[in-house]
Amino acid sequence: MNRYPIWKNALVVLALMVGLLYTLPNFFGEVPAVQVSSVKATVKVDTKLFGRIEELLKSAGITHQGIFADPNSIRVRMADTDSQLKAKDVIEKALNPDPSSAGYSVALNLLSASPTWLTGMHALPMYLGLDLRGGVHFLLQVDMKGAVTKRMDALAADLRTLMRDKNVRHAGIARDGQSVAIRFRDAELREKARGVLLDSQPDLLLAEAQEGADFKLVGTLKPQAIKSFQEEAIKQNIATLHKRINELGVAEPVIQQQGADRIVVQLPGVQDVAQAKDLIGRTATLEVRMVEQAAVVGNEAPFGTDLVPERRRDGSMAMVAVKKQVVLTGDRFNGAQATFDENHRPAVAVQLDSAGGRIMRDVTRENLKKMMAIILIEKGKAEAISVATIQGEFSNRFQITGMFSPEETNTLAILIRAGAIAAPMEIIEERVIGPSLGADNIKKGFDSTKWGFAAIAAFMAAYYLLFGFVSVLALSANLLFLVALLSLLQATLTLPGIAAIALTLGMAIDANVLINERVREELRNGSTPQAAITAGYERAWGTILDSNVTTLIAGVALLIFGSGPVRGFAVVHCLGILTSIFSSVVVSRALINLIYGRRRKLESVSIGQVWKPGLDSK
Repeated sequence: MNRYPIWKNALVVLALMVGLLYTLPNFFGEVPAVQVSSVKATVKVDTKLFGRIEELLKSAGITHQGIFADPNSIRVRMADTDSQLKAKDVIEKALNPDPSSAGYSVALNLLSASPTWLTGMHALPMYLGLDLRGGVHFLLQVDMKGAVTKRMDALAADLRTLMRDKNVRHAGIARDGQSVAIRFRDAELREKARGVLLDSQPDLLLAEAQEGADFKLVGTLKPQAIKSFQEEAIKQNIATLHKRINELGVAEPVIQQQGADRIVVQLPGVQDVAQAKDLIGRTATLEVRMVEQAAVVGNEAPFGTDLVPERRRDGSMAMVAVKKQVVLTGDRFNGAQATFDENHRPAVAVQLDSAGGRIMRDVTRENLKKMMAIILIEKGKAEAISVATIQGEFSNRFQITGMFSPEETNTLAILIRAGAIAAPMEIIEERVIGPSLGADNIKKGFDSTKWGFAAIAAFMAAYYLLFGFVSVLALSANLLFLVALLSLLQATLTLPGIAAIALTLGMAIDANVLINERVREELRNGSTPQAAITAGYERAWGTILDSNVTTLIAGVALLIFGSGPVRGFAVVHCLGILTSIFSSVVVSRALINLIYGRRRKLESVSIGQVWKPGLDSK
């Protein structure tokens, strides 16, 4: 009577096995590791570097527990912290002989100690937040005034080009604080310029002024335009920080806006604070300059030029003389994509904004068959990432072709897209949470969950006897599924998340209490034990579903509108509701069916004292 079909029993067993498989990695902990990543956009992390690191460690007599490569870094797993520090020193000295011009970041990190057969199945431990794993917390102040100033400098250059294109003569354009002033010789020219600006620059507020014999137009950004620009600057800075922090290999970093002009950065598990600060504070810009045709003799730059190194395909460096005048800067690039030209040769398709397109059209028209260089500047050091001949006139869309491989065009496109930060930032607050404090938080959170589970188990077993014991097993399955889901989804567990686990245990057992009381009620009403079990589960299902759906709605609202610790709590809370429905109804029913389902003449069930009407009156 109370039997599941074979497929349903198989489903329960399969779910338990998968849950156990994906929960296992959380019991292996973490081991020290050394991570190597590139700090220069032109320096690659590839198989050659992998072999070189392996050879360095072998020659130094340092044993390791495996070397792992991903698209952004190479990680070496070590047995202990002493080996970790020795390996870091050996790799650092070999890869960065000149510390002032380091090409690689060699950082201390932590890696999962899970066996390879588990990691091969993508069974990985869940991420731990800053409060559990330790790490660093930065609060960055974004210089919004500096961002607007930078925007006005670019606007002044745009207006010069616009005035030239529209044949409007002026006596000079200059930025004056947070505004741009345009001088004219007479009022008629000023009025003509006003009409041009109103058509092409809708974000500008224009005011007339006069200074001596000069007639002036003073342009300032509208408040709404300033607000929009500042919001975009924050978003671009956050995107740039994400790219930089990827080099540290931080699992689930927290990078989010706080207030109107601040950014919070949390890096769980980072041990090298100085390295993190250096990476976050990095600046990178792109410049387009014309190449001087005169040959470079030795290391002497021809007059009016700068010598810039260019990395050749064979890895060697050659010096290129570029003119000091900057044609374009990185903020004019809207995008870059690796592609192929009409002759099926690898190329990079570049897109500029409208102002950059006008500048590029004029420059290429005047410099056909001459060479142009795209220069990347990091930490004050310039390097030419592309030197190509101008084959024809182009504007905001063009292709860079040359002796490129498809891999090289993809790298070049990434370099062009990864421009500078939109607004200057500085670290105004820094906190370091040590791993010992994180371990203490884990212990306290684990102890609270453990003792809460033990108290629930003792009560259920004492009050509902065998049915209570089955409820405890279902609760254990719920905890197993929840941890497995968090691990499978690679969610981040924080202290609020542990609180949500403890709360989920209390809420999940409520469903089994409802089922057990329904079974008792059916027995009081005179139903046979087998009929009471069937009716108890079926009639409790509606109540369980309603209560869990309403709680899930509240959890989803926290997930959508919450942030930080609230969001971490909501993730575990919502997942816990879903796993509790399955475990309290399906898993517990499968166990009860296994115990009682095959008995045709069942006289009684072990579910504690069942009071029946009329028994106490005798």
